[in-house]
Amino acid sequence: MEARVKAGIWVSMALRLADIAGRSGAVLRKGDPDSGGILCVLRGREGLVVLSQVRDAEGRPAWMRGSGATPVDEETADAYIARQVKRDPDLWVVEFDAPDLKPPFEGKLL
Repeated sequence: MEARVKAGIWVSMALRLADIAGRSGAVLRKGDPDSGGILCVLRGREGLVVLSQVRDAEGRPAWMRGSGATPVDEETADAYIARQVKRDPDLWVVEFDAPDLKPPFEGKLL
């Protein structure tokens, strides 16, 4: 079984990687520092994409486009985030400037 990285540490790492890549990032909502889930908002030229942290079929960390296959407007992204936070109050929400709608960190996208 793969060791899990604490959510607070992962968020710090992702923000640092964004900074190194010359992209801004910000924590919009702090969740549980140890075991909270993570939503990543990618703000691009065509709109926003919300990535939701999930596990693949083998139990490895992965990301899913929670907001859908195409970029959405801010109102749609905010509504999706609000629904997820209502379901999981320990959730982190992190936003990144991503003109190309690609995250500043490596991860498997489902």
